[in-house]
Parts: sequence; C-alpha cells; structure tokens
Amino acid sequence: MRITSKGQVTIPQHIREQAGLLPMTEVEFGFQEGVVTLRAAAPGTAGDRGAAILHHLRGRFRNTRERMTTDEIMALTRGE
Repeated sequence: MRITSKGQVTIPQHIREQAGLLPMTEVEFGFQEGVVTLRAAAPGTAGDRGAAILHHLRGRFRNTRERMTTDEIMALTRGE
C-alpha cells in the first residue's frame, strides 16, 4: 500500500468493517513510540466541523432586524 502525493491511503474494507469506520466517520490519528494509530473520533471533538460552525453562529441572529442574504450567511460560516 502506498501513500499518495496528497497524503491519502485507502483503508482496506475488512479493516474498516472490523473497526466500524463507516463513510463520513470523523477519525483521529495518534503517534506514540513510532506507531501511528487511527480511531473513530468521539462525538463533539474538535474534528466535528458541524458542531464548531453551530457553536460559532449560536446567538448571532437573535436581535438582527435586517435580513441577511445567503451570501452573507455563507461568508460567516466560512469565517470571512
């Protein structure tokens, strides 16, 4: 197995099944004493992008009288 120029590698199906790694599963990497580990991330960890966006936006629109455009909302979610 090789790592691509983008740093990607395919996890064999039988290993994904044994580890319970379904499509779109957030994962964490670890490194200790020369060994790289991979495991499913706990829900709500820093890798949870959706939760981070919600946390960032929570409470921002409560007292807004004027309507925001879709482009303005997307800029906020991107941190622009």
